[in-house]
Amino acid sequence: MSAPAPEPGAETGPGLPVTFRPTRTRVVLLTVGVTILATLTTVAMLLEGLGAGERASFVVTGLLFLGVLALLSRPKVVADADGVTVVNLTTRRHLEWAEIIKVNLRPGDPWVLLDLSDGTTLPAMGIQPGIAQQQAVRDARTLRELAERYGTGPAAG
Repeated sequence: MSAPAPEPGAETGPGLPVTFRPTRTRVVLLTVGVTILATLTTVAMLLEGLGAGERASFVVTGLLFLGVLALLSRPKVVADADGVTVVNLTTRRHLEWAEIIKVNLRPGDPWVLLDLSDGTTLPAMGIQPGIAQQQAVRDARTLRELAERYGTGPAAG
């Protein structure tokens, strides 16, 4: 199901497609991961008396750290004409606009929560107030506006 085309002269809001992700958090996580990998690799090469297996274990440990931090930096929310795709740590779910009843980001919430038409709630970790709270609030408002425009959620008010 595609989103209805706006009527001529209709008020326009945020454009589609749009991707929301915690950019600052992502940069910090990936920078730390690469730094840990580089540090462990350097230590493995500089320590005398280590065998090849021991050196490899340092590098593998660094790669594991980088992998976990890359996984933590994966979340995003992509809104397009067909709906919203929520990518969390290990899952990806596509929602039609009509499935999203409400977009919530209350004080103290770690990320946006989507109330769905089937009565469940889906965390959308791609919008999280951690490091950049003001950006997360703007992103949540934008997603809410899009859901109200294209979905069945309550009218803005």
